[in-house]
Amino acid sequence: MRSSSKKRALLIVLDSCGCGGDPGAARFDDEGADTLGHTAEAVGGLALPTLESLGLGNLTRIAGVPPAAAPRGAFGRMQERSNGKDTTTGHWELAGLVTTEPFRVYADGFPPELIDAFSRETGRPVLGNIAASGTAIIEELGPEQLRSGAWIVYTSADSVFQIAAHEETIPLTELYAACKIARRLCDPLKIARIIARPYVGAPGSFKRTYNRHDFGMPPPSPTLLDRLHEAKLPVVGVGKISDIFSGRGLTESIHTEGNADGLAKTLERWQRLDAGLLFVNLIDFDMVYGHRRNPRGFADALVEFDRFLPSLLDAVGPNDLFLITADHGNDPTYRGTDHTREQVPILAYGPARAAGRDLGVRDGFMDAAATIAEALGIAPLEAGVSFQQEIA
Repeated sequence: MRSSSKKRALLIVLDSCGCGGDPGAARFDDEGADTLGHTAEAVGGLALPTLESLGLGNLTRIAGVPPAAAPRGAFGRMQERSNGKDTTTGHWELAGLVTTEPFRVYADGFPPELIDAFSRETGRPVLGNIAASGTAIIEELGPEQLRSGAWIVYTSADSVFQIAAHEETIPLTELYAACKIARRLCDPLKIARIIARPYVGAPGSFKRTYNRHDFGMPPPSPTLLDRLHEAKLPVVGVGKISDIFSGRGLTESIHTEGNADGLAKTLERWQRLDAGLLFVNLIDFDMVYGHRRNPRGFADALVEFDRFLPSLLDAVGPNDLFLITADHGNDPTYRGTDHTREQVPILAYGPARAAGRDLGVRDGFMDAAATIAEALGIAPLEAGVSFQQEIA
């Protein structure tokens, strides 16, 4: 049985569930984006009673989710400080690391010398090399890949080198090996992530699988995960956390296949965690619904999370800290198919913590890391302002 004196923290990232309001959104061509607000409007209102009870409706306007008269949790918004709007910058900042120099993007495709080197070292030619929607490009170029065995390489508004491969044409082991080659070749170009995008099926019915794997640049300096690891506290990543941090600072990584699987594994591992941090990414909001501009699916995923949430709340003990947040926006009603620069919600819960506290607008996602550090009893991080005392 877990000792009642030991402390735990659960940090769940609802990938891309931004809440609008970023004063610098115009700089990213995202003025007016509001993932949660616009999703709710698009479906005629959301019913999220558990999130509502924690204060979600108190921090932003969401149709169907009114402010709670007596919220069970503390609530606020966080303004990103990093120069970006992607998975890497968002998660790194949530772990206390601000990215001031942006990763490089290649909206017109990657340099020929990079593609030539990748093709030469992997032994296969390359199709694509354009900025594209992942589902659209495999529908367009998938039949040619089945015929020729060439890689499908593409990018987006993010700093990503994505490699799509049909699992029956190019084995997963070969795809992952090619991603490692691309990672080495892309490091000097400051490309944030190499993403393996495996898919299956026949032309006209291709489907991407959860065998996706990200190969990220390692954080340039220590994060909350490193500090907890140094303090000999367990750090467990659920979902793509290990990919984002290149495995650094983690004592365990748990693969997931979508939100439902991720939630089930989160609860199971949380119930066995004796102390330390459980850091969770729920990917479907972003990968399946945000990028596909599917507000109905996004709304249904929010309802799915809300219905599961009581099981997690019931498992939170008196010394525990439970934070729910996001890493960026991906407004499913917005133009294009890319992330949107937005503020993100922050909900804090614990049976022994101050309910109903308005945390305001935090000047940086790093405040989440600073709060977890203080709650778990390690030395303060270099960046971020803890709100632990406000909710203790």
